[in-house]
Amino acid sequence: MTKRIDRPFGHMFGAPSRRDFLVGLGAAGMGAAGVAAGATLALPGAARAQGGSLVVSNWGGDWNERTVRFVEEPLVEGKGIRITRDLGMEPERKAKLLAERRLRRGTVDVLHINEGDSFEMFSQDVLTEIDFSKVPNYADVVPALKTRPYFTPWLYSGVAIIYNKDKVPNPPKSYAELFDKKWVGKVGLTNQLYFNYIMMGSLLAGGTVTDGEAGKAKLVELKELVQPRIYAAHQQLGAGLATGEVDIAINYKARGLQWRNDGAPLEVQYPEEGAIAVMFGAGLPKRAPSPELAHVYFDAMLDRKAMAGLAGASFYAPANGAAELSPELRALIDFTPDQAAALKFPDYAHVAKNTAEWLEWWNKTITR
Repeated sequence: MTKRIDRPFGHMFGAPSRRDFLVGLGAAGMGAAGVAAGATLALPGAARAQGGSLVVSNWGGDWNERTVRFVEEPLVEGKGIRITRDLGMEPERKAKLLAERRLRRGTVDVLHINEGDSFEMFSQDVLTEIDFSKVPNYADVVPALKTRPYFTPWLYSGVAIIYNKDKVPNPPKSYAELFDKKWVGKVGLTNQLYFNYIMMGSLLAGGTVTDGEAGKAKLVELKELVQPRIYAAHQQLGAGLATGEVDIAINYKARGLQWRNDGAPLEVQYPEEGAIAVMFGAGLPKRAPSPELAHVYFDAMLDRKAMAGLAGASFYAPANGAAELSPELRALIDFTPDQAAALKFPDYAHVAKNTAEWLEWWNKTITR
């Protein structure tokens, strides 16, 4: 029987804390020195086999498009492995896998997910531990990000304030400054980040991200004071910024950089309270029909060239310390040492207990 491990951030058997790692990253960047030689070796056993089929559960839109372009087509389908893509928002995809727990064999081999949801899915017997000996490129992942044996870390960012520099000459420098009537109708939120917004409210109410009730009360205050526009997904929010429907968005730094790269006159403000951190990756469903091929997929996700391509296209920072990024790109997508030190890492045990109730509350209270 495998032993379940849920180590809190910063307690990884002597490894530097995640925040310590990010501070170092902001100061000097992630170097490729010391990369394990085993990272270039072929996968053992059945994972070397060509062919077979794989079902990948992922978000749709531009996120999936980049996944296909940099990972799936060249590094997985290029091996002759057929991929069926099961695309959708995370609540629906999580519900599907929760329903499959009673089945002897499930329908999904790879689950794209954020770190918090991975904790929840493992706690509910949906995900299983990954055999990272079958994922050679995992050796390149910086040690401070190897926090969960059931989660392949991939890309990370933080929740920042994104604004139209042509229309907002004096942008809010903190989450707290968004609570001002001068921003009525000018702030955009997305349903995809409901849990981050509750954490933001909690941070403002009491200095931590774990008081959900206080966080919800602050969001009600924001709704009444600012009347934010609510968008279904990131893409719609980005379009709202581009067309001038809203002037400010609370979203990932990476998304702001993406939209600016697409031509929108945007800038990104790191909040004075410290940005709420987020990391994305993938997990292995316990009842996956093709677990060996799932390990091939995880290795492809962490390919250093693939991760460099993803970073350049998405502006998320890569978990692979050997990703081949230019110094200019690394400086753009990383955080400064002070910003890294101020990042707020969620308590995912707390999130897992509350996320379903939070989503129901968000839908009934904020989106209506």
